Amino acid sequence: MKAKKYNISVEATLEVIGGKWKCVILCHLTHGKKRTNELRRLMPNISQKMLTQQLRELEEDGVIIRTLYHEVPPRVEYELSDYGRSLEGILSLLCDWGEQHIIKVHGTKEGYLEESVLNQK
Repeated sequence: MKAKKYNISVEATLEVIGGKWKCVILCHLTHGKKRTNELRRLMPNISQKMLTQQLRELEEDGVIIRTLYHEVPPRVEYELSDYGRSLEGILSLLCDWGEQHIIKVHGTKEGYLEESVLNQK
């Protein structure tokens, strides 16, 4: 099989963190370990199927670590790997840009940006 070639390096980045939900998941994980249900509560518009798929892909790419605790009922936690932590600066810049974009388009972020630990500076 021929090795994949990229036209520009940002393609490789987007292959790992691209899509609607991966950056959101990663931003939540910058604040510590989360269980699946915690992530679902933090992202009410994501389906369970999509969350599971995105978590699996991030784990396969080595960006997050999935820890299974052999308890009854079983407990699973997700956290950023050291490799995933290397994305924190990028994620912070994306959040900053998004906030400025909301203000540019709407004149304010109040009423357009949910109150969340992720949105506090």
